[in-house]
Amino acid sequence: QTNKQTHKQRKTNTHKHTPTCGCTPPPPPPPRAPGRSSRRSRQPREPKQPGRRRGLAWRIAKWTILAIAGWTALSIALFLFSAQFLQDRVPSSARAQLEAPGAPLVSASNTLILGSDLRAKGSKEPGAATSGPSRSDSIQVMRVGGGHSSKLSIPRDTVAEVPGYGPRKINSAFALGGPALAIETVSNYLGIPINHVILVNFDQFPELVDAMGGVNYTGGCVKAKINGGYANGGVTLDLPKGTTRLNGEQALALSRTRINSCAPGENDLDRARRQQQLVSAMRSQVLSPRGFIRWPLVGWQAPQTISSDMGAAGLTGLMLTVAASGSGSSSVLKPDGAVVLPDGGLALTVSEASKQRQVARFMSR
Repeated sequence: QTNKQTHKQRKTNTHKHTPTCGCTPPPPPPPRAPGRSSRRSRQPREPKQPGRRRGLAWRIAKWTILAIAGWTALSIALFLFSAQFLQDRVPSSARAQLEAPGAPLVSASNTLILGSDLRAKGSKEPGAATSGPSRSDSIQVMRVGGGHSSKLSIPRDTVAEVPGYGPRKINSAFALGGPALAIETVSNYLGIPINHVILVNFDQFPELVDAMGGVNYTGGCVKAKINGGYANGGVTLDLPKGTTRLNGEQALALSRTRINSCAPGENDLDRARRQQQLVSAMRSQVLSPRGFIRWPLVGWQAPQTISSDMGAAGLTGLMLTVAASGSGSSSVLKPDGAVVLPDGGLALTVSEASKQRQVARFMSR
C-alpha cells in the first residue's frame, strides 16, 4: 500500500511539471512600473517648442500694428481730402492780417479761434440774429509749439480799441469788419502776433461732436434755455453737478449758455471757462481708445466745421502740434473794472498793467 501511494505521488508530480507540448515554457513578463496603466502606452507627444509660441505672438502683433497703421492712414487721408476740398477759407483780407508762423512743433504759433453768435434759421430766441453781420460769440487765442501749450479766452464784453471805430466791445469787431478786423483788433489789444485764424461754424459743430461719439463734461449744475428752449425749437439744458455725457446739440448749447438759473451769479468769465473745458474734453475724446475707433469720422467732419487760412498741410501740422503739446494751461483774461459805452452798453475793462501781466504769463506757458 505504501508503494502504491508513492507511485501515485510520483505520477502526479511528473504530470504537474512536465509540459504536454514538450517545449520550453515562455519567460515571465517583466514587472510593471508602479502606477502604469495596464493599457498599451501611447508614444509621448513632443513638447511645444518656445519658438512656435513666439512666432504666433509675433504674427498677432504684426497684424495688430498693420491694422492700427491702416486705420490711422485712412483717417489722415479723409482729413486731408476734407481739409483741402471741403473746408471754407477765410477771405484774403483776413490772411493779410496774419504773421507768417515758424515751423510746426519746434516754433510757437498763436491761433485766434472765433465763434459767431449767428443763430440757425428758424430760431425763436429773443434778439437772436439769423443773418447778416454777427458778433464773435467766443474769442480764444491758442499758443502751441516750441514747448508751449496755453489758451487765453477774452470775454466778449471786454472794451478794446477797434481800428476805425474807437472803443467798443471787442466782439463787435467781427460784425464791423469780419475776421480781418477781428484779427487786427485782438492782435493790437493783446500786443502779440496772430499767425493763424479759425472760424468755428456752429451749424456744423454738433455733427463734429457726434462724430466723436459725444464728450464728457465735468462741472457744476447748469440749467438754461438756448435758442428759446425746446418749446421754441431750441435746447433746454438740465445738467447735474458732476460728469455728464453730452451729444453735439447739448455741447453747442452749453458753449452758448450765458444765463444759468442754477447759478444766477455767473458771468461771461464762467461762460469762457466752460468753452475751454469743452475744447479740452473734445481733445481728450479724440485721443482716447474710444475716440480712435471714430478717427475716420472725425477726420472727415473736422475740417468742414471750420473756416481757416490753412489748407490740408497747414491744418495737419497744427493738429499734430496740438496733439504733441499736451493739454496745457487755460486762462480767461480777468477784468478789473467796468464802463458805460456811448451807446449805453455796460462793458468790462482791464487795466494796462494787469493785461500785460496776464498776457506775459500766457505767452510763457
